Amino acid sequence: MLKSKTFVKKTRSGGVMKIVREHYLRDDIWCGSEVCTECKQESTALQRDPCMESNLCSYPHYVIPDTNVVLHQIDVLEDQVIRNVIILQTVLAEVRHRSAPIYKRLKDIVHEKEKNFYTFTNEHHRETFIEREPGESANDRNDRAIRVAATWYSEHLKKSESDTDPLKVVLLTNDQGNKQKAEESGLLVYKCEEYIKSLIGNPELVDRLALSNDDKNDITSSKVLFPEHLPLSRIQAGLKNGTFLQGTFRASRDNYLEATVFVQGEGEESTEVLIQGLQNLNRSVYQDVVAVQLLPRDQWVAPSSVVLQDEGAAKDDNEEEGEEEKELRVSAAEAARKPTGRVVGIIKRNWRPFCGMLNASIIKESTRHLFTPADRRIPRIRIETRQADALAGQRIMVAIDGWPKHSRYPNGHFVRTLGSAGDKETEQQVLLLEHDVPHQAFSQAVLSFLPTMPWEITPEVMVNREDLRSLTVCSVDPPGCTDIDDALHCRELDNGNLEGVHIADVSHFIRPGNAMDKEAANRGTTVYLCGKRIDMVPELLSSNLCSLRSNVERLAFSCIWEINHEAEILKTRFTKSVIKSKASLTYAEAQMRIDDTTQTDDITKNLRGLNKLAKILKKHRILKGALTLSSLEVRFHIDSETHDPIDLQTKELMETNSMVEEFMLLANISVAQKIFDEFPDCAMLRKHPAPPPSNYDILLKAAKSKAVEIHTDSAKALADSLDVARVDGFPYFNTLLRILATRCMMQAVYFCSGMDSDFHHYGLASPIYTHFTSPIRRYADIIVHRLLAVAIAADKTYPDLMDKQKQSALSNNLNYRHKMSQYAQRASVAFHTQLFFKSRGILNEEGFVLFVRKNAIIVLIPKFGLEGTVFFDSKTKAAPTVVFDEEGPSLTVEQHTFHIFDRVIVTISLDASNIQHQKIRMSLIEPVIPGVSVSAPEVAPLAKKPRLDR
Repeated sequence: MLKSKTFVKKTRSGGVMKIVREHYLRDDIWCGSEVCTECKQESTALQRDPCMESNLCSYPHYVIPDTNVVLHQIDVLEDQVIRNVIILQTVLAEVRHRSAPIYKRLKDIVHEKEKNFYTFTNEHHRETFIEREPGESANDRNDRAIRVAATWYSEHLKKSESDTDPLKVVLLTNDQGNKQKAEESGLLVYKCEEYIKSLIGNPELVDRLALSNDDKNDITSSKVLFPEHLPLSRIQAGLKNGTFLQGTFRASRDNYLEATVFVQGEGEESTEVLIQGLQNLNRSVYQDVVAVQLLPRDQWVAPSSVVLQDEGAAKDDNEEEGEEEKELRVSAAEAARKPTGRVVGIIKRNWRPFCGMLNASIIKESTRHLFTPADRRIPRIRIETRQADALAGQRIMVAIDGWPKHSRYPNGHFVRTLGSAGDKETEQQVLLLEHDVPHQAFSQAVLSFLPTMPWEITPEVMVNREDLRSLTVCSVDPPGCTDIDDALHCRELDNGNLEGVHIADVSHFIRPGNAMDKEAANRGTTVYLCGKRIDMVPELLSSNLCSLRSNVERLAFSCIWEINHEAEILKTRFTKSVIKSKASLTYAEAQMRIDDTTQTDDITKNLRGLNKLAKILKKHRILKGALTLSSLEVRFHIDSETHDPIDLQTKELMETNSMVEEFMLLANISVAQKIFDEFPDCAMLRKHPAPPPSNYDILLKAAKSKAVEIHTDSAKALADSLDVARVDGFPYFNTLLRILATRCMMQAVYFCSGMDSDFHHYGLASPIYTHFTSPIRRYADIIVHRLLAVAIAADKTYPDLMDKQKQSALSNNLNYRHKMSQYAQRASVAFHTQLFFKSRGILNEEGFVLFVRKNAIIVLIPKFGLEGTVFFDSKTKAAPTVVFDEEGPSLTVEQHTFHIFDRVIVTISLDASNIQHQKIRMSLIEPVIPGVSVSAPEVAPLAKKPRLDR
């Protein structure tokens, strides 16, 4: 049966266009129930005997939720208890339109066979399709379509031959009007909350219910704590006339009463608006898109140097402004003040389920408790649960439902338990979830695109490839590396050397648009945690078929230069190839070969030639103004049985590290120029923006405190002044200065060449740059490989590759994934550092002041690459006299003044008093300040049982 609508539409040019929309109705759309004898269906999803026991529904039944139940109670629907649910096409379409994340979660549930969810296409069924009536809103029409489909199911299932009670259908809706009309139609209908509460033997499911508006009002006070959020229409008008600014809300980790709103301007122009105080923050949550109004200039303030955490018992909703908020209001020099504003409305919430722990109420029998998120930038959340005792000491997930203006905290609901706090597996899962790292096992759809084993190089594969298997190629990587992306060779020619970089040809195995490609694009990068790797591509590729292991034939993408002895490039060519690596070396093994004069084999000669040229290449880069910065990386020695860290050291860099780096940089620059020349509008490049001058303030002040002058006019000026920055008797000064300079830098980002005009890489002093050399672990490199392959006619193109809008959107996702990967890696190092100090007790170590705050100093311990805070205010004893000078910056404690880079000796121990936010605690030993410093404790040496973890 065919229904059609015809209407006319006026075009931009003034003409009239006739539009005909056809809608096909069918009578062969099956109900999906095992019990049905009417439908001629091959497979079913809904069980014959659905077993959800309910006090309200003592009979076997299926459930039909309406759109709002799906949108707001998706956590409940995901629970394994909820089965035999009919998802109507009307509901699915509305959910897809209103929330992409919930739509994806709903589709995942439908695909899970054990859940017995069935999608019924009621909009194309002859008996359930309805037309929208004159004057009827789209929402009312959809509600009516849901009721009509529920009625059809009720009547349809009655026709089934069954010895047991006939199956019934229960409609779930929280809309009072929809419920009333359903009851008038003779349908079984309940509110979602009353149905879930009626389920027998599943009290924990009640905790997963998102709060309704009635519940939200019930658990808040009558006093208004926050200003009303403006409606979207007022916000849009204000944005248009310049009264308001739109930006992303970024809460502070160190001060829960302070945040900034990042306002993106035209091109590279952007500003940050400072927000201070609960009322001005106005119920914003980290990463929300908000509208802010700037305060008058005389009310602008400077960022606070106070460290404030929202800890302890819940603060009363009726509580007046506390001392903490008054502490923020300190007089500041005019120059230090920043544009300051207040949040007037929320444009888009970016809430997600948060990991953390329950802070149980001190009131016995209370069901209302505070949840403390693991991420300090997220406010504490008030939830209702009857299983507080069972959740004590557990890591749990909680979702926010809303934040009324009468409540100091947002309201939310329990989602699920992750495991015991402190357990390694649990903590690893928490940091992956908190940093949005995709870590689920690869789906069968993804694995289906892997090559069948045993795999071999066929004659078809050799077409358009050079056979380079005879070359003396070797790889140099960290110990334990199995995903080997790159290998090198060097051979002597009459006029110089022929140099080659060979990169794994991952794009041969991952073809555009298939499930494996989409999964790799979403993951964006491999994530390296301590003792664990979250692969971007399946292990068969990452550790085997793509990995350039020694003594096996592998497909590669080669970048080959002809270079003279002055490291000048005479010729460059790119080719797909086949190589056979002669050795897989660690940095230390390669260094030993270079240094051992008795070794004269081909591999060692190769390495010496490469190392010699790498030194000249580095010298050339530095002369152009490339920066040599510093950041301390650590490595753990892991116990082979317990897998706990038993030693912690900073990584030492060798000449071979630099050797590999120089040739990777050269390959990336060469490829960047090639793909940009060929595809000026859609090349995926990487740039490093120059920092704004204000970023260097702390570096300049630190250098000045030691009578050293630093120039920041350009990258070369900075590099030159860092090279000559020395302080007599303080050999570590230059390293500290470079560490601080690293903190001043901007984040490097991927971008599409057709969407930007500034390609410059500030840190490398290169006019153009990309990533080509790590396609096993970075998706950007796969795109670059595809572009280069098209450029040299080794592969064919496809539409998305040449679409600059899609390339730009892909770049944004890769930038996000790369940033979250770095944060996850740091969190993993922090957790393993805590495990290390947990077993070591208290240690005494030398450190240097990296930053000074109003009530604390931040100390760097070079031996462990560790930063910690020494606080000078204490809740247990009288606080010393503390004077903070922002201009210095310096902090005077009693009679002693601390400056940046001052040497100190501190005790280091693990403070596990807060099981969720365990932290490294530092106390001052030297300099000795009476009443502040502590005496040095005795430290017993531990036997070490080293096993290196990458």
